[in-house]
Amino acid sequence: MNSFERIDILLVEDNPYDAELSMRALQKKKLANKVEWVQDGADALDFIFSQGIYEHRVQDEPLKLILLDIKLPKVSGIDVLRKIKADPVARSIPVVMLTSSAEGQDLSECYKLGVNSYIVKPVEFESFQEEVEKAGFYWMLVNRVPAS
Repeated sequence: MNSFERIDILLVEDNPYDAELSMRALQKKKLANKVEWVQDGADALDFIFSQGIYEHRVQDEPLKLILLDIKLPKVSGIDVLRKIKADPVARSIPVVMLTSSAEGQDLSECYKLGVNSYIVKPVEFESFQEEVEKAGFYWMLVNRVPAS
């Protein structure tokens, strides 16, 4: 990312195909001014906490939503979620797990850590796009959060 303009949604997804589908769905419905995509858990943490290559990212406009996969390289989505929800500032950012894992253990662990929603990605294209649109619509337009 060259300029650090306001980011509404952080998409953390290692599969480029799923990332493209998600970004298209969000942009098609105009649900975010800007979606930033990172491909692993380490980059997600760097972005969220303005460190590493993102150390100059301005945090005066907090993220409105994080869409987070579970099975990620470097740092797992569950570990990313754990660090977000342990931070006094970041924990107020809504986190939606958008994952192919339907395992009960993953679901339970994510809710214990404070995830806001857990969506299992459908395999079929139109269903996947529809689920992303519904999640974006709810978290970006329907849900209300306190002013910063």
